[in-house]
This record gives sequence, C-alpha cells and structure tokens, in this order.
Amino acid sequence: VRLSMGTAANWCAILRSVATMPSSAGSMTSSRAAFSISAWLVLLMSSLVQAKCTNSEADAAAIKEIERTTNHDVKAVEYWMKGRFKGHPGLERAAEFVHFACTSEDINNAAHALMLKAARDEVMLPALDGIIDTLRRMAHQLAGVPMLSRTHGQTASPTTVGKEIANVVARLSTARARIAAVKPLAKMNGAVGNYNAHLSAWPKFDWEAFSKGVIEKQLKLSFNPYTIQIEPHDYMAELFDAFTRANTILIDWSRDVWGYISLGYFKQRTKAGEIGSSTMPHKVNPIDFENAEGNFGLASAVLTHLSQKLPVSRWQRDLTDSTVLRNMGVGLGYALLGYDSLAKGLGKLEINEAALAADLDAAWEVLAEPIQTVMRRYGLPNPYEQLKELTRGKAITRKSIQAFIEGLDLPKAEKARLLKLTPATYTGQAQDLARRV
Repeated sequence: VRLSMGTAANWCAILRSVATMPSSAGSMTSSRAAFSISAWLVLLMSSLVQAKCTNSEADAAAIKEIERTTNHDVKAVEYWMKGRFKGHPGLERAAEFVHFACTSEDINNAAHALMLKAARDEVMLPALDGIIDTLRRMAHQLAGVPMLSRTHGQTASPTTVGKEIANVVARLSTARARIAAVKPLAKMNGAVGNYNAHLSAWPKFDWEAFSKGVIEKQLKLSFNPYTIQIEPHDYMAELFDAFTRANTILIDWSRDVWGYISLGYFKQRTKAGEIGSSTMPHKVNPIDFENAEGNFGLASAVLTHLSQKLPVSRWQRDLTDSTVLRNMGVGLGYALLGYDSLAKGLGKLEINEAALAADLDAAWEVLAEPIQTVMRRYGLPNPYEQLKELTRGKAITRKSIQAFIEGLDLPKAEKARLLKLTPATYTGQAQDLARRV
C-alpha cells in the first residue's frame, strides 16, 4: 500500500513537471489547432490542484480494490488517477498522458528512491545520530575512568572506559557518513532505457533532458542516464551495505557492553515491577543489548541479501527484484528496532568504579610492558626476557614489581617515574583521545 501511494505521489510530481514545462514544449504536438498548449498547461495545473492529487489511506484502499481486477499494481494506480481526473476537463483531456511512454519501472524506481531517501534522512539517520550523541557524551563523561583491557580474554594494557566508547563513536561516525553519502538514483527512460516509445511520438523533443529535469528538479533525486528497464539498484546495494556496516559495529559494541556488565564494570538501573528471571529473583539481565544484537543481525541478513540480489537482473529485466524490494522496510525496520533497544539499554547503564579499580589493582603484571620498554631505551640487557621470567604464569603484586624496578640500573628520575606507575595510571593517551572524539 505504501508503495502504491509512493507511486501515486510520484505520478503527481511528474504531472506537475509536465504542467510547468516551458512554452517551447509546443513543438511536441502536430495538432496545435485542437487547443492551445500553453492554455492547456495552465488548465492542467489548475485542475491538478482541484483534483486533490493526494495519498490518503482511503486512496490506497481504492487502488488496492482496482488491483483485484488488474492484478497489476502500477496499472491500478494509473486507472485510479484517471478516475480522479473525471469532472475536470483539463485533466480528462490529458488522461492518456498519465502513463505516457512509461514502463512501470519508470514510476516505481523513483517511488522506491523517494521512500528510501525519506526513510534514511527522516527516520534512520536521526535514530543513529541519537545513538552516536549518547555514546559521545558517555565517552566524555567517562574519559578519565581507568579500565583494564582484555586481549584474547587476558589482562592487557589499561585504557579508560571513555576511550573504549570513543572508539565506537569514531567508527559509527564514519559509517554514518557512508550512509548519508549515498545518492538515491532514478531513471525515466522507457522500457529498455532508450526512450524508444517517447521518440516514436515526438522524435525531435529532448526526452533525456526532460526526464532529467523531472528526476532532479521535481523529485530531488539523482538522474541515472544508463539503465536497462530497471534502475540497476547499485545505489541501493551501496546504501544497504553501509547500513550493514553500521549494524556490525553496533553488534560489536552490544556484545562488549554485555561483557562489561558481566564483569561488573557497569550496573543496570532497575525499574520497579520488572522481572529478570521467572525463577531467579536476583537477576537483572542485559536484555536490551541482547535484543539489539539480535535485531541488528536480522537487519543485516535481510539487507545483505538485498544488496547482493538487487543489482542482478537477467538481460534487460526480470521480476525477481520486485518481490525482494518489498522487504526494504523489513531490513531497515529491524535495524531501527536495534537502535531503539540499544538506546534503551545505554540509558540504564551506571559505571561501577569500585569493580573497575579492583580489577586494575589485581593486575600489576600489565606494568611489565612499560618497564621493559624503558629498559630497552636505556640499553639494559634482555628486557623482554627478564619481564617474561618475572611475570608469566605468576601472581604479581605491587611489592614484587617495585622490587624488580629497584634492582634496575636506570637513572634515578626514570626509576622514580616507574615506581609511581600503577595499573590505574598506565593509560597512555586514552583520556585525551576520549575527550577529543
């Protein structure tokens, strides 16, 4: 139904284009004596307004009723529009120009492009921007909160909570830019892209320029001059792939937050009356992040199929894209559900600095990295091997690590600097990076 009304709205825009064509369009007719082209165009524009070329739910229902007979959605829209013209002399006279020289895809491809553009610009990007803004605020607020890193599941060089969130912000911002940069394309060039029917009626008229004007000036889309019967859908593949990349980043982040909650680094605010488990009363499950992950996965599965299938069409056209295109909203809808779940989950998070500090204080072995690096600077022998012998597979404490530092032949200032170092202060440039995102 939404496609039918998008198609109807698209047709209205096309007719408005015809109604505002320059007077030179008079060269298109060989029977100007029948009526004045310029006067007819004025009448046509006036009649369009009177006919209320709208797209209400009642109109959609009327179109669907016609389609029961035609079994062809575009033809149903055409007949509906002609029916709306009745009682308006200017429009009745122009009725056979409703679908003049067009193939159905001339209408549908532009309708799809308009809907995709609106969905992206008015729904998807604002929702994604909300996620990015929330994460950016968190990155700034938590820029200085130290956290133990884990690579391969094992303790690694410390970072800050804000820096890890800033990584996500940077990645998402790049993905967002890719989504926004895709230009929706449209064509209006007939059954196989050559203006065959158009030129058979008016061979001297510049149909390509006219079609480009309709696409770019009236519909505010980008014109694709080289197509088969369908617009090749390459821009759709690019757009859906861009959304999929954003989904992948958000799946990665959802899993990481899930893990941080499991480690106790984040707490979740509880809500009176909510239940985490039907048998275990103590549980507060990270369901929002699990729901987000699941929906992003579904979205990417649908969008990936769309991006792989849509650019492929047998010879000048087959119909396999038509049924697949009906699922654009499904893929984007699942992504939107993912955004909503993730936003809800982020809103419940509270940092648990005590748990973060406890993990850091139990991981003095991470200082093996800076110690052996300073040893390298001053030419001490076998720095990596010495620290490996000291730390690998052993419980390292502040006392044991500082005793090792005391025994090193280092300048006093360097030794004092290393002795002051703790896992919580060994975060490099993390805080600055988090604040800059």
